[in-house]
Amino acid sequence: MHCQTTGSWGSYMPTSRTNVGDPLERIERLASENAVVIFSISSCCMCHAIKRLFCGMGVNPTVYELDEDPRGKDMEKALIRLLGTSPPVPVVFIGGKLVGAMDRVMASHINGTLVPLLKQAGALWL
Repeated sequence: MHCQTTGSWGSYMPTSRTNVGDPLERIERLASENAVVIFSISSCCMCHAIKRLFCGMGVNPTVYELDEDPRGKDMEKALIRLLGTSPPVPVVFIGGKLVGAMDRVMASHINGTLVPLLKQAGALWL
């Protein structure tokens, strides 16, 4: 199964091109730039599973690997504040809106609300 356009999981976007600023504002801006955005750590097994879920559905997520970003630690701390939980990844945004971590995404998938969210965001057409 191949879902990528670049890299191994969809679109990898370098996060170092942005201006220095509040990490939470940066997360919100990055999350709003694409239909599906995943904040991840490359060695995280749960991050791998969530990327596989979306790719298996035919969705091409934009993935930000925080361990490959010079300011990734600050973004991780901001995600912990946003979610109120640790570990902070994976975190999924669909249509610029926070869906949540693995548990919320899987619950949405199981209860049937994930596909409509993806369609509404333009990430899924079927």
